[in-house]
Amino acid sequence: MTSGLWELVLRGVWVTIQLLVLSALLATAVSFVAGVARTHRSRLVRFLAGLYTEVFRGTSALVMIFWVFFVLPPAFGWQLVPLWAGTLALGLTYGAYGSEIVRGALAAVDPAQREGGIALSFTPWQRMRLILLPQAVPEMVPPFSNLLIELLKGTALVSIMGMGDLAFSGNLVRLALQESAEIYTYVLLIYFVIAFLLTRLMRGLEKKLKAGVGKAPARTPDVEPKRPGAATAGGAVR
Repeated sequence: MTSGLWELVLRGVWVTIQLLVLSALLATAVSFVAGVARTHRSRLVRFLAGLYTEVFRGTSALVMIFWVFFVLPPAFGWQLVPLWAGTLALGLTYGAYGSEIVRGALAAVDPAQREGGIALSFTPWQRMRLILLPQAVPEMVPPFSNLLIELLKGTALVSIMGMGDLAFSGNLVRLALQESAEIYTYVLLIYFVIAFLLTRLMRGLEKKLKAGVGKAPARTPDVEPKRPGAATAGGAVR
């Protein structure tokens, strides 16, 4: 390929990375909000969080992108640029899957930990922040890693809006070269490299988060003070 075509592909890689980061941040925020809400004491809060989760898990991400980009503008009188439309659609869709990860990790925490927080008169927020989340978050990292890889592959869907991501750029190069095998091989390799780097990053994060979980704080050995009249090692009495 010529340098101009490679430049087009690299611009597509940059757009894909931007979309991945923005939609991952939105999906993470939505996952924690909806996942914690699924464990709330209020039945109404649990119902609303469950309704969001089921609606977005039960609809196609492709159709959601169409809906956000083509249906919302006439309905509300404003138009989202493709980057923000893709971020919103992918973030909300994958956030619904992430909320189940958060809910499951919180439910897996030993009930005795919750009871201990109640016994200490912690508020629900204190129990969540000081007891539940520190134990649940490390368990969320592996499934979140898989979800992040799925989100990376899902970013290719935004090419239907004419957004110049990696998939869209690869298709333009294919049309220019009239050759499919070469360019799509490169595109597959680029997706693989990004996914591999993300996997290694998430594994490092998992090890760091789990490093201090379950470890008792170091204690200094207790030194018993000598009592008057106690025998020394040689049998003498002081």
